Amino acid sequence: MQSRDFTTSFTVDNTPEEVFAAINDVRGWWSQEVVGETTKLGDTFTFEVQGVHRTTQTLTEVVPGRKVVWHVTDSWIGFVDDKTEWDGTYIVFAVTDKGGSTEVRFTHVGLTPNVECYHACSGGWSAYMTGSLRDLITTGKGDPHRAGGDFDSETAKYEAVNKAAATS
Repeated sequence: MQSRDFTTSFTVDNTPEEVFAAINDVRGWWSQEVVGETTKLGDTFTFEVQGVHRTTQTLTEVVPGRKVVWHVTDSWIGFVDDKTEWDGTYIVFAVTDKGGSTEVRFTHVGLTPNVECYHACSGGWSAYMTGSLRDLITTGKGDPHRAGGDFDSETAKYEAVNKAAATS
């Protein structure tokens, strides 16, 4: 049976080590307001868009140049009925050397079409992966959630990035 966990991937010309470093620079691609450490086994950090979404992740697997796994230990998603639907899920970044290029495969294990936030959350992850993280890797500058940003500004960014990806 095929997994229905949300997955997206992209390939860049950077080395696996450069990709791995960018993934761990969570403030550079996801949110400038991340609280906590984000680079080594056991690190715990929190992401929050005030009044909309908050998650706490712990790094449970870190294989330099190859893989990073975050376990979502606490979540609150304000725009769905089950506010804790991310609790116990895993966010996996797999980095694969393709001989001159590097593939990044992102999977949010537990984010499946049967959870209420699937559409909004998968759209957000798509924008962060194929927009902000890819840009951080390839240009050195991502487009993370900004201090003071809100849900509407983030939604507009998701829609613009995902629309551009669909037309390219």
